[in-house]
Amino acid sequence: MHEVTNVERPIIAILRGLTPDEAEDHAEALVSHGITRIEVPLNSPEPLDSIRQIARKYPHLPIGAGTVLTPEEVRQVNLAGGRMIVSPNCATPVIDEAVRLGLAAYPGVMTPTEAFTALRHKAAGLKLFPASLIGPAGLKAMKAVLPAEAETYAVGGAGPDNFAEWIAAGVTGFGIGTALYQPGQSVSETAEKSGAIVAAYDEAAG
Repeated sequence: MHEVTNVERPIIAILRGLTPDEAEDHAEALVSHGITRIEVPLNSPEPLDSIRQIARKYPHLPIGAGTVLTPEEVRQVNLAGGRMIVSPNCATPVIDEAVRLGLAAYPGVMTPTEAFTALRHKAAGLKLFPASLIGPAGLKAMKAVLPAEAETYAVGGAGPDNFAEWIAAGVTGFGIGTALYQPGQSVSETAEKSGAIVAAYDEAAG
């Protein structure tokens, strides 16, 4: 088994379409390259089983679910051992339930109103989604009014081609989906893509 690298990048791997029988192997490919935050969207096949397996293998890492839309789903993820709740929208009941259970909530936001609402409900960080519509300029404008400690993650349209622009605008990190994983790909492909993403991030972050 690979050891977790000392440097952990602020990159959340979005494994949409992952199946339980391959979950551990793909997770190991990611973790061995320093991508230690893993999200399995709930619209994947048997997502709670995949989360349970990965969380059991890496109990010290922030493993969790994406596309979490209801408080009941938050509870299900918690029972599966997930510690991270990622949503496409800013649903305060979802944030509140995650906080109540001691989980880190990352709701999707696109406006300052949504961002401040999420932070008021104690979200751990903000998922800028879709990042392609907000853009680094939009983030820079929002950062001017957001609390300095607010964490922001660009998801949907952020990747190696524009890592540097987002980092210059003050983003905390990124959520990466198809550039890291597509249903049916081999573990070696996941490893190769992980290495490329990490290298691109390291270069952009300087």
